[in-house]
Amino acid sequence: MKPSKIILFILLSGAALSFLYPFYWMILASLTPEAQIGELGIVPKELTFSNYTQMFSKIPIWRSLLNSTIVASLSTLGVLVFGSMTGYALAKLRFKGREVLFFTIIFTMTLPFQISLIPNYILMVKFQWVDTMAALIVPALNNAFAILMFRQTFKSIPDDLIDAARVDGCGELRIIYQILWPNIIPTIITVAIITFMSSWNDVLWPLIVIREEHLMTMPQLVTLFAVGGRAEPQLGVKLASAVLLALPIIVAYAIFQKHFIRSMASSGLKG
Repeated sequence: MKPSKIILFILLSGAALSFLYPFYWMILASLTPEAQIGELGIVPKELTFSNYTQMFSKIPIWRSLLNSTIVASLSTLGVLVFGSMTGYALAKLRFKGREVLFFTIIFTMTLPFQISLIPNYILMVKFQWVDTMAALIVPALNNAFAILMFRQTFKSIPDDLIDAARVDGCGELRIIYQILWPNIIPTIITVAIITFMSSWNDVLWPLIVIREEHLMTMPQLVTLFAVGGRAEPQLGVKLASAVLLALPIIVAYAIFQKHFIRSMASSGLKG
């Protein structure tokens, strides 16, 4: 192996370890007795599940886990369905104002979420969706990033494939979901992972529209638990809740990372 490759390998390994070590320490600290966390090194002196036991006894973590799973899953499914429809229309259909509409969608990506926070909340109040799952799911269905990804991917697909499907009698929806979707699996997985992560980790919006504890998502409940006093000054219990919060995302990325990397490398925000 060339010296340059060895140096590059060492640098990349060091960078990877610098990113992984905080997660390793968090998991290790959550399994360490409270009195020993301050002295924690690379290898723990003693392991315990007492931090997790206390967390489960103080907050309805399993209920919030179910709520987060429902909200994130339905939001992701809706974004895939509606995002692919919009992306297909912008990429393959000809209509007046198409480019203006596309650039308007791109422009919305530059706006911080806080700008639309109050108007969205007013809408939730008028629709009487406050303290309902609809307030968490419906606003998330309008995803500019998903539309951009699908549009760019659909533009790379030859028009001949779509024309052949139309000759065979396929409608536009059947073309999208039966003809095109099987050819863009990496893009679908990428959009699904990013959408799921965004929905799963969202705290600010649930804090505004959800007040009933049995409807709270896991990030919302963990945030209130950590800063609201119910965790008391116990760092280990707070870290245990953080580990449980991060676990589904880590597992999902570990399973689909090959598709994710392939799509980000070749989805070609080009053309």
